[in-house]
Amino acid sequence: MQGRLIRLLAGAAAFALSAPAAMAQELTIFWAEWDPANYLQELVNEYEAETGVKVTVETTPWQDFQTKAFTEFNAKGSAYDLIVGDSQWLGAASEASHYVELTDFFKAHDLGNVMAPATVKYYAEYPGNSGRYWSIPAEGDAVGWSYRKDWFEDPAEKEAFKAKYGYDLAVPETWAQLLDIAEFFHRPDQNRYGVAIYTDNSYDGLVMGVENALFSYGGDLGNYETYQVDGILNSEKSIEGLEAYRKLYGFTPPGWSKTFFVENNQAITEGLAAMSMNYFAFFPALVNPATNPNAANTGFFANPKGPYGDQYAALGGQGISVVSYSENQEEAMKFLEWFIRDDVQKRWAELGGYTASAAVLESEEFRKATPYNEAFYQTMFMVKDFWAVPEYAELLTAANARLYPFVVGGEGTAKETLDALTGDWNETFKKYGRIQ
Repeated sequence: MQGRLIRLLAGAAAFALSAPAAMAQELTIFWAEWDPANYLQELVNEYEAETGVKVTVETTPWQDFQTKAFTEFNAKGSAYDLIVGDSQWLGAASEASHYVELTDFFKAHDLGNVMAPATVKYYAEYPGNSGRYWSIPAEGDAVGWSYRKDWFEDPAEKEAFKAKYGYDLAVPETWAQLLDIAEFFHRPDQNRYGVAIYTDNSYDGLVMGVENALFSYGGDLGNYETYQVDGILNSEKSIEGLEAYRKLYGFTPPGWSKTFFVENNQAITEGLAAMSMNYFAFFPALVNPATNPNAANTGFFANPKGPYGDQYAALGGQGISVVSYSENQEEAMKFLEWFIRDDVQKRWAELGGYTASAAVLESEEFRKATPYNEAFYQTMFMVKDFWAVPEYAELLTAANARLYPFVVGGEGTAKETLDALTGDWNETFKKYGRIQ
């Protein structure tokens, strides 16, 4: 009798110990609805096979992503255990305590050295240079370029280009060459155009496009530590970069006044443009013959250097964070420990995700895996980002309101545009007490 009782008590104790773990054997990751989220679901299925923990990647359309995420945050809801959030969310999500701080985790795993430096700076750290971390770099992304190799390599085109510009037609190494090539291939009478760029001002498309030029001309958005904008955003180099972007717009296809990633891929798939700006995350469709009839003749390159040797690209991509309202935080941290493993990051890249692991990015295997990986590798070590402060949405709205009339409508001058935006941003930073 006593032995049976002991066995029953032991069984009850074992059940009591195992019950909480059983309840935590499921995690939900929230992300936007796009191909990388599908790749992540494939990856986490392998985590389930390895650990028994089921992980579901829940998605929502991009236009609803921020609203749905912050509605849940503000309600302190526990629907999501982890979230793959935009880099611009770092300020708002950390200051409102929506994210679990990962500084100790970051240091314990030496992620400052494991991940590409720019991804640590822009996807993980807030405030800037504070040494405090809130996300693990997850989906590296940035703006790069695709181009029509067959147009560039056509002997007649090469001969005509050299006769006109005095140098060989090739992938542009500078913004001056980019502008020349866009001008050269701009032939409306042949339904052939020079370039496709971002012009959509409903979220961050136009601003990301402008950043590619502004950063590469040596300009910048401001000082991210002191919030000084005057003399930086409206510097001579920033003005020159904005003028270059406006000039590129003159070589776009007709009706190119509200375009983003969908239209810019179509510029290549439909044979409209010689070159097209887009996030690397959308390039897999361009090497697939099922989605791009010109796949065999499509090439890729990183954003070129500006006139003073500066070479940068606008950062996209996201980090993965633990939601502070999750009831499964311990399990979520275990998942992150698995996710950052070298073999998992390598597998993430194989599935189509854009790893931020410096070792994987630098490996010859990764750089040769796809036609665009080499350009992606180069780009992820030269990216810059938009403001990540909680009021970033106000800054973005002001930028769209000022930049769009100049770039698309030709209203005013680049100097007038950036002077006005500088004034707008100064007022925003004063309102939030960042500057006097």
